[in-house]
Order: sequence, then structure tokens, then C-alpha cells
Amino acid sequence: MAIVLQRDSRSGITYAYQSVSWWDKEKKQSRSKRTLVGRLDKESNEIVPTDGRMKKEKVPKPPAKPKQATLSTRLFYGATYLLDEIGGKLGLTDDLRRCFPDTYKQMLSLVYYLVLEDKNPLYRFEKWGITHRHPNGEDISSQRSSEIFMGVTESAIQQFFRLQGRRRVEREYWVYDTTSISSYSETLKQAQYGFNKEGDRLPQINLAMLFGEESGLPLYYRKLSGNIPDVKTVKTLLADMGDLGFEKVKLVMDRGFYSAENINGLFKEHLKFLVSVRTGLKLVQNELDKVYDDFRTFEYYSEAYQLYSITVPSEWNYAQTRPYKKDVMEKKRRIYIHLYYNIDRAAEDQKNFDRKLIGLRQELLSGKRVAEHEKLYGKYFFVKDTPSRGMQVKVNEAAVRETRRYYGFFALLSNEKMDSIKALELYRKKDLIEKAFGNIKERLSMRRTLVSSEQSLNGKLFVEFVALIYLSYLNNQMQRSHLYKDYTMASLLDKLDLIECYETQGRKLRIGEILDSQRKLYQALDIDPPI
Repeated sequence: MAIVLQRDSRSGITYAYQSVSWWDKEKKQSRSKRTLVGRLDKESNEIVPTDGRMKKEKVPKPPAKPKQATLSTRLFYGATYLLDEIGGKLGLTDDLRRCFPDTYKQMLSLVYYLVLEDKNPLYRFEKWGITHRHPNGEDISSQRSSEIFMGVTESAIQQFFRLQGRRRVEREYWVYDTTSISSYSETLKQAQYGFNKEGDRLPQINLAMLFGEESGLPLYYRKLSGNIPDVKTVKTLLADMGDLGFEKVKLVMDRGFYSAENINGLFKEHLKFLVSVRTGLKLVQNELDKVYDDFRTFEYYSEAYQLYSITVPSEWNYAQTRPYKKDVMEKKRRIYIHLYYNIDRAAEDQKNFDRKLIGLRQELLSGKRVAEHEKLYGKYFFVKDTPSRGMQVKVNEAAVRETRRYYGFFALLSNEKMDSIKALELYRKKDLIEKAFGNIKERLSMRRTLVSSEQSLNGKLFVEFVALIYLSYLNNQMQRSHLYKDYTMASLLDKLDLIECYETQGRKLRIGEILDSQRKLYQALDIDPPI
């Protein structure tokens, strides 16, 4: 037995082997067997024991994990299923996925919560989220919802408008209007004092919105400074429509948007319009005087609307400044004036006017004149003060008759040929946007905003706008199916919300019991019931 040293040229390590020799009788030759005993230490020149060449220490296997039980959940599903189907039908889910690929599921869950939980703040999402099946499937904390709002960019919003606009009826009229949203924040640049439509004595942000007359759905919105009057917003609206590629827009607007500049701008862009105008407008009075005594006859009476109406063609003095020639091009354009007379409205207007005259006369006789009323005193009264008879106040009957002459009348102006009743029906669809503003303020809790960041406000407004599309669809279907006779929107959604689903890992989603009355509600909303 001997120790043999052998150097490994690859690693430079010298290994020590124990060599045992013996005589093999069968082969008649000497044989040997080597066993590794260690390696030679270079510094001490001693053999250090080892357990074998490149031999790894055995690691004990961890104990086997216990087999997990199959995961099962039971959640409320009937109302969120309804919103899933509406989102698919209107293309909302696909369009949000394209515009916000990383956060669209979380956005949809926030939208669902806003629609289904009337007036509840977002910090209560967790309680709702753990009991309902929704797109995100997990809790969204207040901090996370703020991050989602912060991530909403203007370019993504504009892309969403374009995608949704392509899905709508191209030839329909779009109702345009604004509303005011009060703000407690002192850091929002656009929060300014202006004409507050809610009567709040707070700085405000104005919200302009386009609403489809036929689809009954909102298409576009824009945030404005609170001190910008309605009439100043039309020019920017027309520019935005051009940027979004909407070339055949037809607008319905109230009288707050009327101005010669705006009408010229609409003509310039070759857009159709229907706008309410004052009967005191010279253009309107000229045409009204021509038919004043003739159109309030049975022939022009509408039993459905209980008023008299007539449409008269006229001409608009169109003017356009040409910057390259630095001159003004003037041209006549055909327009249509739709005139209406309502007897009840005339009586109410006259009653209010008479009350006003009585008040003005009492102010004069008592000597308690109001500075703001001086023009009215001069217009409607003859005042004479003599030493013998004292103050005498006599009504200017001619001025009173002139004012009363146009009571009960109102007018619409359009550049598309239509009869007066069709114009009235289109204009009254403006109620859609009034209800939409009510929904976004009351149901979606945006009457007074508390956000302090411009970016957070932009993101929250967008999420609220998407929620408004769902609410508008539901409102339209409920009206068409006459469901409001038996339900409010909240009670209808609550009835569907009771439907449960059962989800077991690896198995198909199973829907709980559905009552016939619930199936009928889905069908009335033009949605197939879950199966």
C-alpha cells in the first residue's frame, strides 16, 4: 500500500490516492486499485482529506406540500354581468383596452362601482369588490384609484372619443350644452368664479358635453375655466370636432350659444345646426311680424304639443374674414326660422310682467327707487311731480303693449330644412343632456369636487364620463320599455344584483337561480340573460 500524488492540469490541484497492488493469478500480471484520500495543500504540503472528486454534498429533499383544496367562490353577478354585456355591445370594453391596455380592467371595475353604488365614495370600493364579480377581480385601494386617475392622458382620451365616434350614427344631431361643477379646491387653475348654474357661491369648473340625439349617449366632453361664458365655447368645439375627424356634425344648442360669430362659424365649417334664439332678435321679429296674425289658427295647431307653430324661410347675412386678402366676404345664406306660440306660456308671462309693473309702480310712489330699475321706470311709466297734486305715476300703455306683443312666443333657427314640429322634437331632446348632467352630479357624486390635482381631476372626470355612458344606455332602454312605471334605475339594478355566480377552479362559471321577472328585465334592456 502506497500514497500516489497526481496533479490535475485543468484545475491545478494535486490529489493524493491510496494505491494497493496485488498479483492477478488468472491474468498472470500485477494489478492495483487507487482510492482518493485527499488533496495536497500547497502551503503546508500536507494531505487534506476530501470526500471525493467534485462530489456535492447531498441536500435533503423538502417534505412534500400538502395537496391544496380546490378554490371556490360565490359572488353577486347579475348587475355586473349586465354591465359586461353593455360594455361589449357599445364597444366600451374594446375601446378602453386599446386606449388603456394596462389599467382598463381596473377602470371598468371603478366604473361598475360608480354605476351600481349610488353616491358611494370610492374609498368604500373594497367592501363592494369582495362580494361582486367584476373585471379587475381584486381590491382597488384609494391610493391605487388616484394612480389610475393620474395615468389618464389627454391623448388617450381623444383616442377614446375617436373610437366611440366611429361606432355612432353618423347623421344624427348632437346636443351641446355646459354645466358648472363647484370646487372646494384652491389649487385648480380652472376653478374660477362665474355664473354658477347650481347657485353655489364657490369657484367652479365648467363642463361642456356633446350628446347624441338618436343614440342617447354622450360622445365628447371638455373641461373649461369656470368664468368662460357659453357663447365663447363654440369656436373651440368646432376645432375639436375637426381634430377628431367628425366632419358631418349636426348641433342642437340653446340660446346661450347664439351669436352672429358662432352662426358664421357653423356656416364656414359647413355644419348643420338648430339653435334657440330670442324673439327680440331683429331677424326673428321681422319674420314674426309678417305672420303674426295668421299662424295662430287651427291649421297650425299641434294637439300633441298644445301650441301653434310655423316654419318660415329667411336669409342670413353671412360674413367671413379672409386673412390672405384681409377683407370680409359677405354672402346670403338660406336659413329657416321656426316660430311657436303657447297660450299658457303667454298667460304666465303676462301675469309675471303685471306683478313686476305693480312692484315698480309701488317703488315710484313710495319714493324708494332702486338704481337698477331706473331704465324700467323710464320705459314703462310717465312720472310727474307737482306741488299741488304731488307725485303722479301713469303707465306707458304703448310700451306695455309692445312688450306683451311677443309673450308666449319662442323661436328656433336652423340651416337644414325641416318642419316646425320636427325642429321642436329635436330641440326637446336637449332634455337628455340635462338628465345626464344630473346623473354626473348626483348619482356619480360630482356636484362638488374635492380633488386638488389637475391630473387627478382629469382622470376622475374621464372615468365618470365612461360611467355616464352606461347610465345613459340604461336610461334609454328603461324609457323605451316603460320600465320607469315599476322601477327606479337603482331598484332595477338591485333586483338584478341578487343573482349569484359560483366559480370553482378549473370548472366553468355556474350561474345561480334566475327568476322569470329578472329574465324579462334583461330582455327589456335588450340584453340576453346569463346562462
